[in-house]
Amino acid sequence: MLIEIRVRPNANRNKVGGTVGDPPRLIVAVQAPAVDGKANDAVLKELAKAFGVKARDISIVQGELARDKRIVID
Repeated sequence: MLIEIRVRPNANRNKVGGTVGDPPRLIVAVQAPAVDGKANDAVLKELAKAFGVKARDISIVQGELARDKRIVID
């Protein structure tokens, strides 16, 4: 499954939910800063928890260094 997300680093709490933009992107808020891949790691963990899969089954296919990302869930 391919999904498009918008990451919000440095959030008050971790949360998956809501949409933004056109086409709609799923909002993933994480407490981790956008430094040294910490936010990306937190995003993968939160998405894994939200979709009930293991973090290793989720990968970033586009937007590794951007807030807008394309994610594949196996």
